[in-house]
Amino acid sequence: MTVARVLRLLQPLLFCYACTVQEQKPNYHKQLETLIKSLAGAPQKPRLLLHACCGPCSSAVIEYLATVFRITIFYYNPNIYPQAEYNRRLAELKKFVAEFPPAVQTAVSVVQTEYTPQDFFCATNACNELELQTEPERGERCRRCYAFRMKKAWDFANQNGFDFFTTTLSISPYKDAQKINAIGMNFAPTDCTRYVPADFKKRGGFLRSLQLSAEYGLYRQDYCGCIYSYKTAHPDEGTKSI
Repeated sequence: MTVARVLRLLQPLLFCYACTVQEQKPNYHKQLETLIKSLAGAPQKPRLLLHACCGPCSSAVIEYLATVFRITIFYYNPNIYPQAEYNRRLAELKKFVAEFPPAVQTAVSVVQTEYTPQDFFCATNACNELELQTEPERGERCRRCYAFRMKKAWDFANQNGFDFFTTTLSISPYKDAQKINAIGMNFAPTDCTRYVPADFKKRGGFLRSLQLSAEYGLYRQDYCGCIYSYKTAHPDEGTKSI
């Protein structure tokens, strides 16, 4: 029997297996919808710490969550390179929050942290594991980058009495929502803080972020943030001073 014939015979089985694997993946957007329904009509909105990387990624997420949560945005992104880019993204985020009616009406605030790029290099170890510097987005370097920023947000949420915390990262089609949520779900729930599972790109979330970015003239960067993604997006340019 030829290899081609074997593959033809196996194709239906492989298709069924792929469908089964797909079905077994957690539906994080559905989990979010269930949580939102359970909180609707509560006498007081729970407090949510929302880790965010920029204005565009925050836009549709704020619109979606502001009716249910009292949102505080946590801007901790020492991965962003260079510092001028870090400052520009922070400024755009603050500008959007000050202008966007759902954010203004629900008093969304922004907490910013110091720019400490050494945190990124320590967390990812990309300086020593050279293969991480050139791997495509969504790989191990990115997973480590998600993890240490989310851990910082979770710690802040716990220390400051937030009911929930989550991140805007999953709104991007370039981010791995399975990895992001696996990280969040691994944080042990405390007496006060729980992780909110989400895949914000679903149900038109990413498209809505594009629409809001255009409507409010938001700066949309052409690379994820770190020095390695910058080099990938701008191969003909030299690196800049951090």
